[in-house]
Amino acid sequence: MSIVKIKDKTFKTFIPESEIQQRVKAVAEKLNRDMDGKNPLFLAVLNGSFVFAADLMRYITIPSEISFVKLASYQGTASTGEVKEVFGVTEELHGRHVVIVEDIVDTGLTMKRMLETLGTREPASLHICSLLVKPDKLQVSLDIEYAAMEIPNDFIVGYGLDYDQQGRNLRDIYRIIE
Repeated sequence: MSIVKIKDKTFKTFIPESEIQQRVKAVAEKLNRDMDGKNPLFLAVLNGSFVFAADLMRYITIPSEISFVKLASYQGTASTGEVKEVFGVTEELHGRHVVIVEDIVDTGLTMKRMLETLGTREPASLHICSLLVKPDKLQVSLDIEYAAMEIPNDFIVGYGLDYDQQGRNLRDIYRIIE
């Protein structure tokens, strides 16, 4: 168990890298089965999902594509739940099987709005793949078919997740120490 300090907060190891990799591989295997023959387009949501998306794609064995999108929805450290804009979707989505790759789904409000926004582009299907889900914090009903892990409503950092833009580079996921 290791302790890290980021700015004014202290965190301890919550999910070690080895467990993260096991879970990412399991999600990729399910995607490989479910999306076989569909040439899915993975849309990774920046900034948080870049580490998860990179590791996930290394386990994907079916023909597929990946692209990156950025959402304008955050103010400070909290999601407003309002997607003002989705930047970077230049691919034709009409008739495509799209898998949104997200680092964490907490309230679900941002994801719901993103699904609505992408749905106007008439994809064949839209799927959610998230490294982490906070079921106790969800405020809307979402079908998260590909969730690597469910976690309690703790503030976490590492493996792409940040505290004030710091800590994304940590290999493990850390939880805040009160």
